[in-house]
Amino acid sequence: MTFESLTLSRIEARPVLLKLERPVVARIATIPNWPLILIDLHTEEGVVGRAYLEPYVPRAMRYLVPALQDLGEALKGRRLAPLELYDAARKSLHFVGYEGLSMIAVAGLDMAVWDALARAAELPLCVLLGGGTGSVPAYNSNGLWLKEPEAVADEAVELIQEGGFRALKLRLGRDKLAEDLATVAVVRTRVGEDIALMVDFNQGLHLGEALERCHAIDDLGLAWIEEPIVYDNLEGYVRLTAELKTPIQIGENFYGPRELYKALQLKACDYVMPDFMRIGGVTGWLRAVPIAAAAGIPVSTHLYPEVGAHVMRVTEGAHWLEWQSWADPILQAPYEIKDSALTIPERPGIGLEWDEDAVAAHLVDSV
Repeated sequence: MTFESLTLSRIEARPVLLKLERPVVARIATIPNWPLILIDLHTEEGVVGRAYLEPYVPRAMRYLVPALQDLGEALKGRRLAPLELYDAARKSLHFVGYEGLSMIAVAGLDMAVWDALARAAELPLCVLLGGGTGSVPAYNSNGLWLKEPEAVADEAVELIQEGGFRALKLRLGRDKLAEDLATVAVVRTRVGEDIALMVDFNQGLHLGEALERCHAIDDLGLAWIEEPIVYDNLEGYVRLTAELKTPIQIGENFYGPRELYKALQLKACDYVMPDFMRIGGVTGWLRAVPIAAAAGIPVSTHLYPEVGAHVMRVTEGAHWLEWQSWADPILQAPYEIKDSALTIPERPGIGLEWDEDAVAAHLVDSV
């Protein structure tokens, strides 16, 4: 079968809710359960493309599942040409805006389309995109939330051992600056100087707090400071980037390539890390990251480690893959990490197969 012959038949979208082993505890939210929307894109030729979305808030699934099903109905009978379907899907939602839930639904469709094409071609996605299989440097982002310093340090040691990691991300933004400083200090003591440490404030500070806290940690040898203030305060990020020695990382909230371009034009960051559900899936990524490459800005991923690994193999300026195993409980064969790198398996497409028993156990009717 040739991938050019695929025709969209229907989209099946199923909401599941997984209990996190290490609940998210950030300054702006606590998340004990992780929502996933499993997408099966069926074609008339029998090939099924698979992808998933991670919309953070379980309630968001009640809007996204119907949106995906509607896109399947609207595009039924169309040839699976990713760029054409991406543009058609976005235009179909033009009057409600290109950002927010509209983009997220289109991104889920897009990732499943690319997976179906690569499966039909019997190639890993990265090979279909012109690259090759191999490893991608990864840091562990599975925990290190806002807990007591010693508890965070104990967990840091555990996270290193999960896959021989040489880089970790911990979250900051406790009530007192001294508590954040103590946490970084004890983690550094426990893991040693050879482990790269990224920190993420999860948009929890106003600009005044960010100036105080970021300057206070600016000499700690951190790999980057991520999203200290609300994502759309680009003027604030311009000031932080200009004043700090530590690189500023943003981008998980870029809705499409223009937002990335705008941030780089303003010099609002040193690094970018687009999120697949917001940047627009694989197609959105392929359109956005050349802008960063032209500006000489390193690119990392945000969530979605499986699809992230494939596109990083064809990304100029590829930096770090964010490793989170939150979708693993519903996967037949989760990706593996060894020596702080994810190695792409020799499987067609993105390489996702659902564990249907696990899916049935976590499926939710309404949220």
